[in-house]
Amino acid sequence: MAQNRFSGGAGPSNRQLRVGELIRRTLSEVLQRGEVHSDALRAMSITVGEVRVSADLGVATAYVLPLGGQGAEEALRALNKSKGELRHHVAKAVNLKFAPELRFVLDDTFDRMDRTRALLADERVQRDLAKPDDDDTLG
Repeated sequence: MAQNRFSGGAGPSNRQLRVGELIRRTLSEVLQRGEVHSDALRAMSITVGEVRVSADLGVATAYVLPLGGQGAEEALRALNKSKGELRHHVAKAVNLKFAPELRFVLDDTFDRMDRTRALLADERVQRDLAKPDDDDTLG
């Protein structure tokens, strides 16, 4: 029986990464230039941090965050409302047989980094990090 090469958790292919980056750049440029016919999108600055593309290139998930993190839900609503127009811009810029369906998700990378920094700054963690390694005492 044939196996899917991604079923083992191998990660995205080079093609998926290239297409994802092209879509990310395209979305960023379109939003920056205000080419979308949406007053809500023109009024806010949105960062497109990453775009992940499915194995069949049929779905592109864009991880977005408004500048400063304010109005995130409003930004998602505006992006979802303008999906068709944004997909049209992506189709023109990326040379694929079919333009992928666009999905927008809030990017929580910065929140996760802040939580990680807070955990590492905790006094108990600092105390554990300051302890000498057990491997050093064996020699």
